Amino acid sequence: MSQTIFVLEDDVDIARLVQHHMEAAGFQARLFHTPTNLIPDAERQAPALFLLDIMVPGGDGLDVCRRLRNHAALATIPIIFLTARASENDRVLGLELGADDYITKPFGTRELVARVKAVLRRFERPSTPSVISFEEIIVDANAMQLKVRGELTTTTATEFRLLDYLARHPGRVFSRDHLLDAVWGDARFVTPRSVDVYVRRIREKIEIDPETPRYLKTVRGAGYRFELPKSE
Repeated sequence: MSQTIFVLEDDVDIARLVQHHMEAAGFQARLFHTPTNLIPDAERQAPALFLLDIMVPGGDGLDVCRRLRNHAALATIPIIFLTARASENDRVLGLELGADDYITKPFGTRELVARVKAVLRRFERPSTPSVISFEEIIVDANAMQLKVRGELTTTTATEFRLLDYLARHPGRVFSRDHLLDAVWGDARFVTPRSVDVYVRRIREKIEIDPETPRYLKTVRGAGYRFELPKSE
């Protein structure tokens, strides 16, 4: 059964181009030229991934992303921005809102398909699941769920993979480049600054005081280290 991609794109030619190449790659593609029906339709039948333009009539993709990430039933579905807004600030804003990738126009169709597949691979459950539990935090790789102080905490697939990777290697210092290779692989859009954005998002979810983290530490000039609390 093919996976469905919801495509928000007001330019008819670009939308049809994306649809053609998604379907040639084995996906189904549903086109939306405005945001009006996208979330209601997703509530009825959730897609595998959202591909969002930012500048569309009747709203914008950033607001759609924000609403999806705050939607209990749709919050974990991967999101890729496909947009003409190419500045680093726009890219970082998209990541801060919870996007898993950010592709700028003009784009190559083969690269687009490859990056959709790469994001979906990051969303797959690990083959050797296990649970990491410390203090009031549970990282369940099998269910791809994070519980913090007894509450289920929503993460994107990319946030979860980064947290899971760091928590499975406590005490080790990882450079940003190492984390790029280990978690993102071939996602070329990600920069060291992007890694910092994801670390900040994880801290906001697991740390009591994100400005003074207990678990996810910055090692100045080197990268990041995850520290598990010492048992008494």
